[in-house]
Amino acid sequence: MTATKVTLKDVAARAGVSYQTVSKVLNGEMQVAPETMARIQAAVQELGYRPNRIARNMRVGRSFMIGYSWTQTEPGQVNHILDQFLSSMVREAGAVGYYVLPFPFREGNAQVETYRDLIKSGNVDGFVLSSVNYHDPRIQFLLKQQFPFVAFGRSNPEWDFAWVDIDGAAGTRQAVAYLIGRGHRQIAILAWPEDSRVGNDRLQGYLDAMQAAQLAPEPSYILRGEGTFEVGRAMTLHLLDLPADRRPTAIMALNDTMAIGAMAAARERGLTIGADLAIIGFDDAPMVQYLFPPLSSVRQPIAEAGRKCVELLVALVEGREPEQRHVLLQPSLIIRASS
Repeated sequence: MTATKVTLKDVAARAGVSYQTVSKVLNGEMQVAPETMARIQAAVQELGYRPNRIARNMRVGRSFMIGYSWTQTEPGQVNHILDQFLSSMVREAGAVGYYVLPFPFREGNAQVETYRDLIKSGNVDGFVLSSVNYHDPRIQFLLKQQFPFVAFGRSNPEWDFAWVDIDGAAGTRQAVAYLIGRGHRQIAILAWPEDSRVGNDRLQGYLDAMQAAQLAPEPSYILRGEGTFEVGRAMTLHLLDLPADRRPTAIMALNDTMAIGAMAAARERGLTIGADLAIIGFDDAPMVQYLFPPLSSVRQPIAEAGRKCVELLVALVEGREPEQRHVLLQPSLIIRASS
């Protein structure tokens, strides 16, 4: 019997149950005894049954597709975090019978139009949002449409929506507390622009750690700019050009790319990284352990974040109340020779 000719009735006959039971079990609409489930699964495998997805989707009124857009990186750059996040979502979605439909993020009102078109076409059952910021128009639109979505990141605190996020403040707080414990008092931070929600969250951890140690943050040690290698290098050169008694002995960067720029600047000034200047990044991108010296960094549980976003969204799409609507995951500090 070939796979193309195998039907639900064939599976039911092999498993010794009714056609309706097999249909409901495979569509997740019915719970059966473990031994019955085992017989059905064995019959599916033995016969090589493949469901007709188009017919199933029409029958249940769903596409089993999850829409996902993200901010694309500039040519010549990579975003390891969002790449890991997408990979994790694809794995989790596949495990529960869904697929991920990626599409480009667009600025301004144009981004909302893409979401509107996908909803009208019925091509997606829900969305996962990333690159979430303050006053995010996608969140406002989807809340108004009452369409299922989960955000990877928080936005305005007065908006009620499902989200998964990583506690960036806890990450920088750990890192700065570690530097203070190592005897550093003049600690600079390479921060992001003021309109960055993620950047402000991470910056708050620096301020909290300094306050907990009764250290007044030096305003000239808080530098803001885009999270690029060039900006991290330029900021660090500026800090290292301060008079010797005012020069920071440690730098916390809000991402690894800026931290790598800081390492380049330290070398240009003839400093030994780790001994003369401690540097810690954020994200723990895969390549930082291979730098010289290896870079200390705050590791984010990105795979868990992707898994949780899909888990939450599928529950919302299927009309189930999720155990948690707000999931805040904790990062961990990975110490290497740079600090």
